[in-house]
Amino acid sequence: MGNREKFLERCAEAREAAKRMAQPLVIHHYDCDGIAAGAIVASWLESEGKRYLAKDVRKVDQSLISSLKGEKEIIFADLGSGTSIVDELKGEVVIIDHHQPATTSHLQANPHHFGFDGGSEISAAGCAYFVFGVHADLGVVGAVGDIQQPFCSLNRAMLDEAVERGEVAVSKDLLLFGRHSRPLVQFLLYADEPFLPGLSGQEEACIDFLASLEIPLKEGPHWRTYSDLAVEEKKRLVSALAELLAIRASPEAAKRLTGEVFTLLKQPKRTELRDASEFATLLNACGRNNKANLGLEVCLLKEGAYQQASALLAEHRKRLKEGIEFAASHAQDFGKFILVDARGVIPDSIIGIVAGMLYPGQRKKPVLALSLDESGNIKLSTRGTRKLVSEGLNLGKVVSECSSAVGGAGGGHNIAAGATIPYSRLEEFICEFAKRL
Repeated sequence: MGNREKFLERCAEAREAAKRMAQPLVIHHYDCDGIAAGAIVASWLESEGKRYLAKDVRKVDQSLISSLKGEKEIIFADLGSGTSIVDELKGEVVIIDHHQPATTSHLQANPHHFGFDGGSEISAAGCAYFVFGVHADLGVVGAVGDIQQPFCSLNRAMLDEAVERGEVAVSKDLLLFGRHSRPLVQFLLYADEPFLPGLSGQEEACIDFLASLEIPLKEGPHWRTYSDLAVEEKKRLVSALAELLAIRASPEAAKRLTGEVFTLLKQPKRTELRDASEFATLLNACGRNNKANLGLEVCLLKEGAYQQASALLAEHRKRLKEGIEFAASHAQDFGKFILVDARGVIPDSIIGIVAGMLYPGQRKKPVLALSLDESGNIKLSTRGTRKLVSEGLNLGKVVSECSSAVGGAGGGHNIAAGATIPYSRLEEFICEFAKRL
């Protein structure tokens, strides 16, 4: 059981430290949670009238630390806790992070120090919300992007505050992508999580399916979205989809069709920004395509940013689909874990997402997925399940120890972790990984 009062006291200390800064450099991670966290920091700085620079990075390594040694004021968001090399920085440093921490002398607002699990109870964006008290809705987006549903603990407290502020509405509904942004036919046509047998990828079948349910596709000149449907229409559609999945996939797939969804009430209707899951996917598309700065601008409502970001989304989802297809057909059972060797096939920017999407809901072993970074080193990502974590799995600890043993660096959460290691020492890493699991 975490100590919320002490955690909030540390968050207040971090806010006061940030207040003392004149022109900080904000270093944030490039994924959805990192972008959302960086945006919360940036938004607060702007409200305080402070100038700042924002920089997105993939990891904290020696080259990054060396480049920062002349900086006098730094705020890390979704980074900084996992390695003690940040101690080499001698300026004013504030770390807002939720990864399992290494020892560091700098001020950290990290839930692990107060008995909370940063892998499931609060994301970095959530930590940034508790530090600065702005944009609870972006905190929700960050948590959704970090696969922290169902919400509990600090995430649930943040969500309650977001609802109270009128920023977020919560309901149980379909979890398919595009509830607010996709016309109904595309809503079913492009469904991939879960995949809808007989509908996904088959446009005529989708049109016929909706016609059989007496659900009109248009209202006047406008194509209707799922969010436009009347309550009775939604009930008919959900029931029919659940029956389809139960018969043609599995009862478990049918159960995964619905869940808690979050509508962002201050965002424009009929856009990806209206739904937390869609917003998270949009931010991931920016980050994974080397446009994390664009994602930051979307969060800060900069003019034209959303239009540019939505154009990236189609290409991002195409790459993910190709990556998942490759992973599913090339996964190897190594006894204690599943190996996906995607070196030279799946980019290192999305290998972690692919690892997490492999056999969702069915996986009984951790996944170790391999790719190559721009320097030819091995970039690896591991993903577990909540059940495995409840039985004692801690991938962050295992990956940190194994990568250090082979001259690399890495770490993360108990349920998900990553590392970069020398190409020549991959076999040694795999042996260590299997042994330490």
